[in-house]
Amino acid sequence: MEKKITEQSSHHQHLEQMSTDDLLLAINLEDRKVSMAVYNAIPYISALVEATYLKMQDGGRLFYIGAGTSGRLGILDASECPPTYGVPHEWVIGLIAGGDGAIRKAVEFAEDDIHLAMKDLEEYDISSDDVVVGIAASGTTPYVVHGLKDCQDRG
Repeated sequence: MEKKITEQSSHHQHLEQMSTDDLLLAINLEDRKVSMAVYNAIPYISALVEATYLKMQDGGRLFYIGAGTSGRLGILDASECPPTYGVPHEWVIGLIAGGDGAIRKAVEFAEDDIHLAMKDLEEYDISSDDVVVGIAASGTTPYVVHGLKDCQDRG
């Protein structure tokens, strides 16, 4: 059976044997990596924001695709855009592997379906006017990676 990259062991073994302080410190040390990763990605994030703004000015929409917690975060952000920024609900759409049922209850193996993201996006008549952002903690989730690749292939 093929080893799943998204479920590989972390370098933090035996978490259940750590003291509460040690566990919290380990989490905090991992969290510190986030700000540097964002800092290093700012030129790319800036380009994405500017491109998304231009597409949306011309009638395009923003889609988030993700699986599990990553998908839920995309849905959360999409649902907050209308009340926070006054944009229509149809402008920012979050999609999760496994469909809306996966928001509250995990749909096992939906993240491994390499065709599912495009099927989900097609339900919204996605076009080259739209922007699709993939969210994946591992950067390797098949639903996200193949969804983005399929979008690139379609232009």
